[in-house]
Amino acid sequence: MKKRKKKNNIKYSKIFILTSLFLFALMIGRVLQLGLSSKVDNINLQALASKRTTKTEVIPAERGNIYSDEGDALAQNVSSYKLIAYLDPKRTTNEKKPQHVVDKEKTAELLAPILEMDKEEILRNLQKENVYQTEFGSHGKNLNELTKQKIEDLNLPGLDFIESFRRYYPKGDFASYAIGYAKENEDEETTGEMGIEKYYDKILKGQNGSITYQKDLKGYRIADTKVIQNDAVMGKDIYLTINSNVQFFVEQALNNSDIDYDWDWFHISILDAKNGSVLATATSPSFDPNVRNITNYLDMSVSSPYEPGSTMKTFTYMAAMENGVYNGNETYNSGVYTTTDGTQIGDWDRGGWGVLTFDKGYAMSSNVGVINIISRHMNSMMLRQYFKRLGFGRKTGITLPNEQSGSLNFKYETEIFNAGFGQGITTTPMQNLQAMTPLTNDGILLKPYIVKKIVVPETNEVILENNKEEGERVASTATVQKMLSLMDDCVNGYGNTGSGYRIASGELIGKTGTAQVASENGGGYLTGKDDIISSFAGIYPKSDPQVIIYASVKRPSAGSQKPISNAIKEIVGNLAKYFGHEEVNNNSLVIKDYKIESYLNKKLDSVKTKLESNGIPYVVLGNGQKIVKQIPEKNDVITNKDTVYLITNDTNITVPNVLGLSSKIAKDLLEKLNIKVNLDGVGYVVEQSVVEGSPITEGMEINLKLNPKF
Repeated sequence: MKKRKKKNNIKYSKIFILTSLFLFALMIGRVLQLGLSSKVDNINLQALASKRTTKTEVIPAERGNIYSDEGDALAQNVSSYKLIAYLDPKRTTNEKKPQHVVDKEKTAELLAPILEMDKEEILRNLQKENVYQTEFGSHGKNLNELTKQKIEDLNLPGLDFIESFRRYYPKGDFASYAIGYAKENEDEETTGEMGIEKYYDKILKGQNGSITYQKDLKGYRIADTKVIQNDAVMGKDIYLTINSNVQFFVEQALNNSDIDYDWDWFHISILDAKNGSVLATATSPSFDPNVRNITNYLDMSVSSPYEPGSTMKTFTYMAAMENGVYNGNETYNSGVYTTTDGTQIGDWDRGGWGVLTFDKGYAMSSNVGVINIISRHMNSMMLRQYFKRLGFGRKTGITLPNEQSGSLNFKYETEIFNAGFGQGITTTPMQNLQAMTPLTNDGILLKPYIVKKIVVPETNEVILENNKEEGERVASTATVQKMLSLMDDCVNGYGNTGSGYRIASGELIGKTGTAQVASENGGGYLTGKDDIISSFAGIYPKSDPQVIIYASVKRPSAGSQKPISNAIKEIVGNLAKYFGHEEVNNNSLVIKDYKIESYLNKKLDSVKTKLESNGIPYVVLGNGQKIVKQIPEKNDVITNKDTVYLITNDTNITVPNVLGLSSKIAKDLLEKLNIKVNLDGVGYVVEQSVVEGSPITEGMEINLKLNPKF
C-alpha cells in the first residue's frame, strides 16, 4: 500500500512541473510579443508610453496690430496676466523662503479688494485639497500691469502670474464698426468678432508654436531631457486707409449733432474721390471695443441696406443722359403724377412749383420730374441695367464682413417710378459712395477699399498693397460735367433743396435725399413726421474733388435735414483747413441764409437799404426808381454771398454783363428782360454774343457759351 502512494506523488509532481513550465513559456512568449510588437490589442504601446511621459504646451502667437493710414495704433496687444496660487507644500524647500501659500486667511483678505472678490470665495479656492495650484476665475484673468504690481507689493508667498496678451483699442470708439473687436474664447484663444478683426482673423492671428518635453509622474519637466520647441509666428499687421484726422472730424461732428438732435442712427462715410479709399466711416450710436457696449452689431456702411430716397435721382438722371434721352430744358407740370392704374405719386410739396424744366426738377428734388423722364423716355430695363453698372444690387467687394447686396426689385409701373427716386429698392452707403466715383474720375467707376497694406512685422515686408482699382467707364465726360453742374445748382442755386448745405466758398456740391421708413410688418410706409431717412451725397471741393461724402440719418427729430447739414458743413470746414483750402474771408463775413421777399412795385432806395442792412450784394438794372422785376423771386432762399438783381421801371435798360454767372441765373435774368437765351454747353457763362450795354430790342436773342468750373 505504501508503494502505490509514492507512485501517485511522482505522477502529480510531473504534472505540476510540466504545467509550470508551460505557463512560464507562455509568459516568456507574451513578454517577447510585447517587446517586439508596436501594437498590442490595437494599441500603439510606444505612442501610449510617449503620451504618458511627454507633455506639449502651446506657445500662443501674438496677434497682429491694426493701424491707421498714418500709422496710429487702432488695435494692439498689451500684456495681460492671470493670477495663480501654488498650494502644494512640497514646492517649498527652504522654510525661510516659502514657495506656496502659507497663510490662506491673510492671503484671501489682502487679495479681496484688489481682485474685487469676496474673501470667502478666494478662501474656497485656496483651501482646495490635493491640488498643486489654483486660479481665481474671471476676476483673476486679464489683469493689467497696475493690478499685477499691487499684488506683487503685498509680498505674499505662493502667488505667481502667467503672462499673455489681450486686445486693446487705444482710441476707444474711434472707427469701431470698421475695426471691430476680438475677444478670448473658452480655449483662451483670441478671435475676431466684428469688422477688420473678423474679416482678417486668420491673417491677424498668426500661427501658434509649441514646446514638447519629458515629464515626471507629477507633471514636472525632467531635467536634462530633450526639448522640442517650435516658435510662434506673429500675426501680420494691417494698415487701413482710415485717415485719423478725417475720422476725427467725422466723429466730432456726430457728437456735436447729438447735442441738439435725436435719431435712431446717424451714419457718415467719406471716400477719397481720386482713388476710392475709405478715409473715414462712423455710425452713432457707436461702441467702445474695450468695453463692447454694443447696441447694434450691424455695420451701417455695408450690412444694413435701406431705401436711399432722392440721392438716387442723380443716378436716374445719369441713366437718362447715358441712354441719350435727356434734355434738361424739357418741361413738365410738377406737383402730382397719376399713373395708368390711378395711383397718385406726389412731390415732397404736392402743390408743386408749376411748370419746371428737368434741370430745375433735379434742384428741387422733384419726384414728378423723375417720373416724367422715365415715363417719356425710359423703361425698367434701361434703369435697372444702369443701376447695376454703377454697382447697385451687388456687393462692392470691400473687405468688411457681412456686406449685403441690397435689392433692385422693381417690375410694375409704380415700382419703376419709385425706384427712380430711391423708394422700393435698398442700397448701402458704400454702394452709394461707389456710384459717385465716376463723377470725380471722368466717368470711370472705382472700387472702394479700406485696407491699405498688410505687413510682416518682423521684416516689414509688404505682402499685400491695395491701390486705386478702376472698373468700367459708366459715364461720358459730358454726362459727368452736366451732373456736376446740376449738383452745384442744387446746393448753390436759389431756393433749392440743397441750399442748407451751402458754404462760403461754394465748393461743396451734392444732392439731398428723403425716404419714408418702411413699416416693419411689410405694410407700406410709416407716416409720422419723424419716420424718414434723410441723406446727402456730396463732393468737395468742386473745383478739384478730394472727397466724396455720404451721410444718412434715420428718424431725425422733427424730420429735419439739419443734423446732416450741420454735421457736413462742420466736417467740410475742417477738411478745408486740413487740405489747405480754407477760404480767406474778408471782413469775417458770416454766411447766413436769407429768404427773399417780394420787391415788386417797391421803391428802389428802400429795397437797397434793406439788402445792405443784411449784407446782401445787389445789381440794379436801369435808372428807374421803382422795381418791376427781381431775381431771385419771392420765397427763394439765398445767402448773403449771393447777388440780387433788381430791374427798375426804366425803358432804356441795356444788356447786362452775365459773364461768370451760372447758366440758370444768367438765363433767368436775361429772360426777365425779354431776351431769348440759347445755351451752348453746361456750367457758367464764359462768353456772351451780345456785349454789355447794347440796347435791348424786340425779339433779341443772345448766345451764351458755358464751361463747367471743374
